[in-house]
Amino acid sequence: MNTQSKARSSLLVVAVATILSGCASTDTINELETARTVVAQVEASPRAGVAAANISEARKALDRANSAAADGKKGDAKYFANVAAVQGQIANEKILTAQAQEAVQQGTVERQRVLAEARALEAERANQRADSLKAQTENLEQQLKDLQTKRTERGLVLTLGDVLFDTGKASLKPGAYATIDRLATALREVPARAVVIEGHTDSVGSEQYNQSLSEQRAMAVQSALLQRGVNGQQIRTAGMGEGLPVAGNDSPSGRQQKRCVEVILTETTPRVATDTN
Repeated sequence: MNTQSKARSSLLVVAVATILSGCASTDTINELETARTVVAQVEASPRAGVAAANISEARKALDRANSAAADGKKGDAKYFANVAAVQGQIANEKILTAQAQEAVQQGTVERQRVLAEARALEAERANQRADSLKAQTENLEQQLKDLQTKRTERGLVLTLGDVLFDTGKASLKPGAYATIDRLATALREVPARAVVIEGHTDSVGSEQYNQSLSEQRAMAVQSALLQRGVNGQQIRTAGMGEGLPVAGNDSPSGRQQKRCVEVILTETTPRVATDTN
């Protein structure tokens, strides 16, 4: 409600209180003039329709008060002036209630508009991020195109062929670091890119031993990337043991190929787990 409306409402309350109390003035003419003011104001309200019945009763009472005053019937004039004022006050309260409800509705509409704009903005930003990520992906593939990469359902898979391990070892060979350097540079340029590092082994040794060894190999590559400034939240490691068919175990060359690491570059950074307890 604006300042002018509040002032008018205050005047109505004061005016009606004055009539009903009988303390401010006992003069019938003053009471009649006050009733005329009250009725005129509620009739002029743009929300008069919400109190049409009360305003109608107030107008009828005021007309009878005017007639009684014209005929010199002061008692009747005073009575009907009071009736008109009371009906006017009831109408005014209904008008104020309607104003409050409209304010709430306007607030709800405005809140919905703001939320809609926020959702539209977020959708636009999401599209921009998707476009940016697509461009970064294309750039990443371009940087790594001469390495052993292939696109799969899991993402872009890079088999680090130079990252070969001796039997039973998890230490990177010296020839691995040129590839590690290139991979680290590419990942630093695309911080939203998540990486899963999978370690593999040949079949020499027990299954339990090879599982542990594959995990150590994955962590060796992870450590090398971290040392080169790659964000740790981008990286997840997994030991795949001797079982997955990266290569065969029935020949020395096959077993050598299985002593490797595969790097799967997914679309987004893995979500960091949080303790909800």
